[in-house]
Amino acid sequence: MIDNLWLIGIGTGNPAHVTLEGADALRNAAVILLPTKGDDKEDLAHLRRAIITASGSTARIVPFEYPVRDPDLPYMERVAAWHDEIARRWIAALGGQSVNGPVALLVWGDPSLYDSTIRIADRLSPKPAIRVVPGITAIQALTAAHAIPLNTVDGPVRITTGRQLRDGGLPQDETTAVVMLDGLCSFQQLDPEGLHIWWGAYLGSDKQLLIEGPLAEVGEKIVKTRAQARAEHGWIMDSYLLRRI
Repeated sequence: MIDNLWLIGIGTGNPAHVTLEGADALRNAAVILLPTKGDDKEDLAHLRRAIITASGSTARIVPFEYPVRDPDLPYMERVAAWHDEIARRWIAALGGQSVNGPVALLVWGDPSLYDSTIRIADRLSPKPAIRVVPGITAIQALTAAHAIPLNTVDGPVRITTGRQLRDGGLPQDETTAVVMLDGLCSFQQLDPEGLHIWWGAYLGSDKQLLIEGPLAEVGEKIVKTRAQARAEHGWIMDSYLLRRI
């Protein structure tokens, strides 16, 4: 049973992205649940451990194996079943015992943005007291790496996913869109006329990759670079900003 659950945003993998509040939370946690995602993504576990070490935390680290989504289920049903299983594995990893102190999870980026850890925590019964520590988002890391503002003057910003971009395209009245969770490079389905793209992967790390330019000119380069990087490292986290120029 978990009485207090702390969800700590850790940015995009650079230990320097962790805020002072986040580092303090790591030091004061009793247990840190650490997901493992197979040998091809061992880098992610190493990064989390490096962040824990850099914070000075002496919390007990409890690993749990991350489940795989069932591709045969409809999308929303697949995600719901996946979340149920993750919650079950948190409790199983703790051996069903109460923890004397806060249990922490390191959340990539910020827990509020395209991350389901808060929703998964809501599945726990009894529900613990939840504390959320904000972190640097991939959007912040992307715009900082390219040294660009997120929005145009007085302009709105759409934050969306590759799935949504494939299904609905980019509306003509949208000036700026940030696209996340896009393993299929869905920008390939857009009319590139007048679109500029700023793409980044492994943001804030020593593996960081950046490409920007008119979509018509750099789109293919992004697709090839992304595929090569994923093959080399076994995983990739990337995002991009599209803007009508």
